[in-house]
Amino acid sequence: MIWLLLSISCSVLIFIVFKLFKTYSVDNLQAILVNYFVAFGIGLALSNGEQHPLNLVEQPWFSSVLILGLLFISLFRLMAWVSQNYGMATVSVAVKMAVIVPVSFGVIYFGESLGALKLTGILLALLAVYMTTYQPRKMKSSAASFWFPIILFLGSGFLDAFLKYNEAELVPAADQSWFASSIFGMAALFGLVFVAYQRFAQKQKFELKSVLGGLALGIPNYGSIYFLLRSLSMRGLESSSIFALNNVGIVFLSALLGYFFFKEKLSSLNLAGIGLAIVSIVLIALAL
Repeated sequence: MIWLLLSISCSVLIFIVFKLFKTYSVDNLQAILVNYFVAFGIGLALSNGEQHPLNLVEQPWFSSVLILGLLFISLFRLMAWVSQNYGMATVSVAVKMAVIVPVSFGVIYFGESLGALKLTGILLALLAVYMTTYQPRKMKSSAASFWFPIILFLGSGFLDAFLKYNEAELVPAADQSWFASSIFGMAALFGLVFVAYQRFAQKQKFELKSVLGGLALGIPNYGSIYFLLRSLSMRGLESSSIFALNNVGIVFLSALLGYFFFKEKLSSLNLAGIGLAIVSIVLIALAL
């Protein structure tokens, strides 16, 4: 279970770094780009030079890397915005309550168990996402922004399910480090396009603090994916169980840190949503 604990810790660190970006006025896109190059370098170093990047196109999971790379850069930018404008608790719930997507995928595709308890947990999860992301003041100023946490919720759920599919069907255990680093490398290439546009069209300079922010973000970002893949490889546990335990740990720890260390203001409805989120994932875990 050490891999699962490491994945939880790294995921929570990502949210903390995003909060610090706003405090120190770090450009999200620039730091995210650096972060992916850092994560790519870590994965390449861990592979001990056994694989050459040019051999990537020959792998059965190459098309998956393209999809995941684009998802990573897009969802990470959205995650940073939601974290800074809605708070750590909201973004952690929006991302991690997306557990219902990989859980449903595990039941449908891999034939994993589904009972009344797990189904109840899934339905409560949907309600918890709405309760936690509801912000009356923000809704009045920008009604469309309410949908950003929902998009983050759905996109993160698809990403987790797609990662599980690749881990189970396409990527051998020996290639997990290379697979993870390839995703980050592809995300970095997509990020270069975004930053180039920012640099030349918007005349925005690349800042040194973006490099430092990217270093701080890249290490836990790689760890969150690599350790999750290692957790999914453990025998004796269904993927739905792994995702449930991983997510409840992240939701609970992120909410505590956001409230006590970042003094995030939460309404009674938001607090109830966080509580309901924890209850729903506990129900899912108990049903396995």
